[in-house]
Amino acid sequence: MMTIHFQRELEKIKKSILTLGTMIEERVRQAVLAIERKDPEIAHKIIKSDHEIDEMEVEIEEECLKVLALHQPVAVDLRFLIAVIKINNELESIGDQAVNIAERVEVIAKNREYDIFFNYSKMAVKTEDMLRKSLDSLVNLDVDLAFKVVFLDDEVDYLKNAAYKIIKTKMEENSGIMDHLLNLLLISRHLERIADHATNIAQEVIYLIEGEIVRHANY
Repeated sequence: MMTIHFQRELEKIKKSILTLGTMIEERVRQAVLAIERKDPEIAHKIIKSDHEIDEMEVEIEEECLKVLALHQPVAVDLRFLIAVIKINNELESIGDQAVNIAERVEVIAKNREYDIFFNYSKMAVKTEDMLRKSLDSLVNLDVDLAFKVVFLDDEVDYLKNAAYKIIKTKMEENSGIMDHLLNLLLISRHLERIADHATNIAQEVIYLIEGEIVRHANY
């Protein structure tokens, strides 16, 4: 039988992972805004605040490991802690991708005379939607919503490939701005990686609820 202390520890961990999720959502929103505005100030703030994400990720992992050692949970409680450790890592990775985007924007902002040849808005909206849905599926333990996130990943992959085609064509046409175009290419890659991490979070939610590992399943 769970002790009151154990229940409180689990609740504290849940609140912490949801707080980190909210922080990460905001970082991604800011990264997308930085792309749209080619704004180096927003980009700099994202880079400067990355340590906050790293510190919280470490705290959550340490808390989970402490509870695992002290209480030796089983069944659904064990799955919860395992899922949180993995989701925690995925969120920190999303934070890293937001920083990567910010670094690309800082470079692009120095060459404002160059066009951004690909409209990232559709890709950004879908990526943010996947992240939001993956976190909502965790909050509400909603397995159907988690599966929706998994299926959305193909749409972001398609948009990334579309960006690659457009930008590579521009590379062939104008080798003089290769560095600029490479940064544009990397932005699409970083957005796609955020979507991948959101998918991984959704898969961990499915594992948490159903006890089924779906990472390598064919849908």
